[in-house]
Order: sequence, then C-alpha cells, then structure tokens
Amino acid sequence: MDKGKKLKLLRYGPKGAERPGVLDAKGMIRDLSGVISDLTVQQLVPQAMDTLRSIDIDALPEVPDGVRLGVPYTGMRKFICIGLNYRDHAEESGQPVPKEPIIFTKWTSCVQGANDPIELPLNSKKTDWEVELGVVIGKKAKCIEPQDAAQYIAGYCVVNDISEREYQLEKSGQWDIGKGCDTFGPIGPWLVSSDEIPDAQALSLWLEVNGKQFQNSNTEQMVFDVNHLISYVSRFTTLEPGDLISTGTPPGVGLGQKPPVYLNRGDIITLGIQGLGQQRQEVN
Repeated sequence: MDKGKKLKLLRYGPKGAERPGVLDAKGMIRDLSGVISDLTVQQLVPQAMDTLRSIDIDALPEVPDGVRLGVPYTGMRKFICIGLNYRDHAEESGQPVPKEPIIFTKWTSCVQGANDPIELPLNSKKTDWEVELGVVIGKKAKCIEPQDAAQYIAGYCVVNDISEREYQLEKSGQWDIGKGCDTFGPIGPWLVSSDEIPDAQALSLWLEVNGKQFQNSNTEQMVFDVNHLISYVSRFTTLEPGDLISTGTPPGVGLGQKPPVYLNRGDIITLGIQGLGQQRQEVN
C-alpha cells in the first residue's frame, strides 16, 4: 500500500446522479465507480482513505473533459463557519478582532458544486462573496487538543461563503439567515487529502468578480489557525467524518469596499486557493 500517494477526490456528473472520481497526476479525471459506489463520509475515515491510496489511479477509466463537478463528497452533517478570522477583514467590516473564534453555521442545503450558478435570494440587494479554506474532518473528534488536531483532518477544499449582508446584519441579528440560502455554499472542485498540503497556514487565496481582483491574501494571516479552530469547535460539538469547517475570509469582500459592491445577475465570480483548485460561478 502506497501511503504516500496523495489524493484529489471529486464527484462528477449531473445533479443527483454524480459518480465518484479522482484526479490523476496529469489533471485528468478518473472514474472511481468501479471501486466504490460513491464518495461518502464513510470514505473519508483514515482506513478508507488508505484503501483509496492503494489504487492504481492510472488504470482507472478516463472521464471526458467538460463534465460538471459536484460536491466532492456526500453525507455532510455539519457545515461550520468561522467569522472575522482575518484581522484586516474584521477591520474592514467595522468589527473588533475576535478574542475567541466566532462560530456560525451554514445549512447543508446550500452546498453545491464548485461551478454551479449562484441564485440571488428573494429581494436580495447585498449578496457578497468570501473565498475561504475549508477543512474536512476525517474521524470523530471531541475535546481534542490543538497539537493533536492534524490527525483528524481528511483534507482541504475551496469554499465560497456567499453571504447576503442585509439578511445577515440588518434583520434579526442572526448570521445564519444570510449565510445558508440556497446555492450559498459552493465547495470544491476537489477534496485534497491532508498529506498533499504540508502547511495549511501558507496557502495563497484569491477571488475576482468580472475579472477584477478583490481578495488576495494568504492563510498565514488567520487570527486562529486551523489546528486551534478544530480544537475549539470540538469543545462544543462532536466533529464527525465529513463535517466541514470553513475557516474565514481575508479582506476584500464587497461589504468592505468604499462604497460597498454587491453581486448582480450576470456577474462572474472566480476564486481559488493554492493547491486546492479554482471555482467559477455565474450569478443568476
């Protein structure tokens, strides 16, 4: 078994009929459906990941270019997010830098593929963007210490934490209603195994709208690092395989522009994180 083999796992095909796949060393999608029926949270535990590493990826059937990429795995139970986790983003939002992580959730019904379109919700006037590093849990974690957190990570992915600021900040005071709208959780294009990312605190991340760059930063700028976040969240809820922690966004969101800039129908959002791939969404 080649435990050194790194993985970029994905699901491809029409919505509701996705098939499991893996990216080979040349960037070609290979079909995994002859090996597993789907990429579920059960496939993210260490033993199952090691089994996938033992596969001869180059012997798997090739998938034609241009297929739709779905959510990289299925069965997510918790989509946990961290607010104001970059000091300069807190400042541009007019908020104090947190002394402890700010936790909120996105409803899992908002999750979609990396390139699926964004739908503006009812009467939306202030829909915004947020490129974020997503951390996917690979085994059950409860009240763990930061120095032990790395062993609980299955992999990483790109997240666009789409947010309706009027809903989030001007209505009930509960962030969730502006965070969990349908289509507000593009994930992927792949789930990259943790061994492919030697340092999660040294990844460049960026986002553009209609070709104009708004966000350009590095995960080294986080207030609370990935290991601290996993440990902290595990105090309040048991983390399970497939749970996703989205670790916060750097500065450059629409809310922080002077004057603010928000998304309109027809806008094109592109974003990416070093080693984790890119996303592209059209706003409908």
